[in-house]
This record gives sequence, C-alpha cells and structure tokens, in this order.
Amino acid sequence: MAIPVHRKRIGLLGAALLSVAMFGAGCGSSSGDDSAATPSAGASASDGVTVVASTNVYGDVVRQIAGDKVTITSIINDPSADPHSYEANTRTQLELSKADVVIENGGGYDDFVDTMLKSANGDAKVLNAVEISGKAAAGGEELNEHVWYDLPSMGKLADQIASALSTAAPGDAATFTANAANFKQKLQELGATAAQIKSTHNGAAVAITEPVPGYLLEACGLVNKTPEEFSEAIEEGTDVSAGVLKETLDLFTGKQVKLLAYNEQTTGPETEKVLQAAKDNQIGVVPVTETLPAGKDYLAWMSGNLAAIKTALG
Repeated sequence: MAIPVHRKRIGLLGAALLSVAMFGAGCGSSSGDDSAATPSAGASASDGVTVVASTNVYGDVVRQIAGDKVTITSIINDPSADPHSYEANTRTQLELSKADVVIENGGGYDDFVDTMLKSANGDAKVLNAVEISGKAAAGGEELNEHVWYDLPSMGKLADQIASALSTAAPGDAATFTANAANFKQKLQELGATAAQIKSTHNGAAVAITEPVPGYLLEACGLVNKTPEEFSEAIEEGTDVSAGVLKETLDLFTGKQVKLLAYNEQTTGPETEKVLQAAKDNQIGVVPVTETLPAGKDYLAWMSGNLAAIKTALG
C-alpha cells in the first residue's frame, strides 16, 4: 500500500497506517521496490554507523560529510520515480529500526518516515530538515517545504549531520567536521552564483508548475508570477479551472515571464499545456526534479540548476 510522501497525498495516510503497523512483525514478503532500501553508492557496509535518509538528496548530503565512514540508505533513490508516493516495504522498516541517524525533510513532505519510525522500535537520532532550516509559513500562506532547494538551509543541515555522526562515531568526528566545512564552502560558492544572477536579473518574472524550486529562484532575485491557484492545484493533485489555466497560459503568450521552472516528476495535461506554451513562445524552460538526477551529486545538481536558470534568462 502506498504511503504518501507529500502533503498533497496526505489524505491516504489513514488508510496506510494499519499496513505500516503490521511491518513491526517483520514477517511476510513485500511487493515494494527493495532497491529503495539498499545502501547508496559509495556507502561503506563495514562500519557500525548506519544512516537512513528519506530521499537520495539527503543521502548524498550525508555521503559528502561522512565519506565512506558510514552505511547510507536512501529510501527513495530512483531518479525517474514520482516522489509524491512511496511503496512501503518490510525491508525499509528494518533499515529504519537499525538506523543510528535518520534524515527526513519534514514539513509534511515525507511523513511516512515518522509513521514507520513509530513501529520500528529504534532509537535513531532524527534530523528534520525543515525544522533545522527555521523556515515557517508566512501569515495565511502554506510553507514551501522543499528546503533542499535552499542553500543556506542545507548548510545548517550539514552542521547537524556532522554533529549527529560525531556522536555516533566520535573517532571520526574531525573528518565529519572538516567535510561539513568543505561542503558549506561549496554551498557558499553556489550562493555567489545565485547572487550574480540576481545582480543582472533582479525582479525578473518567472513561472513555475509547482513551488519545488522556489527558494533557489528567490535567491536569484526572480519573482514568481504564476497564479497561486494553478501551482496549488498541481501540487495538491486537483483540477485546474479553465479560467486559471488560461491566466497561466497568458503568461507565455503575452511574454510576461522570462522562464518556466517545470517539475519533470509531476506532470499532467495542464502542466504539459503550460510547457508547450513556453516552447511555442520561445521562453526558456528549466527542468527541475525532487530527487537527484542519475550521475549527479547534490552540489553538481544545484550547480546545473543555476546554470539552466542563467541560460534561460539569457
């Protein structure tokens, strides 16, 4: 049974709770994708410290700080998968029960982690990226929980990961601290690139299909002009009204925006129409995803996103 990863699938959670609770018995076979609970590439299976991350984005951040000192499991690690739902399995439950450190996004994005931890009977240190970021929803608005697109937030998380790993493996604390400092330095370099884009294009209007890359676009000084009703409907998986769709398409036919940030992992008839409108009107498209693309680490991924934004802006 699928357990929701994202707020827009949260209505399914109640139906999934019984299935999750049954995992505690540790018996029976799973129809889920066992690859989702296998150690990430580059992780060491010879050390005693184990880390479980909800997605390969956080798994890779851990890898850059831990190196080969710990075993890392990323629950969702398929770059072609839709991260808005997750097929739970007993193997994932077992990995969580053995974890020393668990990294979750929080903010309603991957509530399945907390649900499964309640049945895991483990004592892992849980790091919640949204809580660590310190971000909160503005009055009357919903929180954009996609904090991995916020470079400063990932710097805060890096420090917390280094601290948690140092507690679990004190002998390697100096390595974790040094690696976290190096990771943060590279984040600052990416931040400088965003600042350069902002210096040239501050205030430029852009469109999105979902709020996924919102923090990165804001760092570049770009202003989202998409009707809120459109992006909310796409994120929540509900229908877009004809009037709202027309208003969104008019952004492209009227040349009102400089680029479209398009979530490739959540598509449908409405988003495809928006994508085609951008192409038909020679407006640059920046593809974004919610998990790491194949063959890239977090830093290279964010660097590529910034390069794509710069190219689309011209």
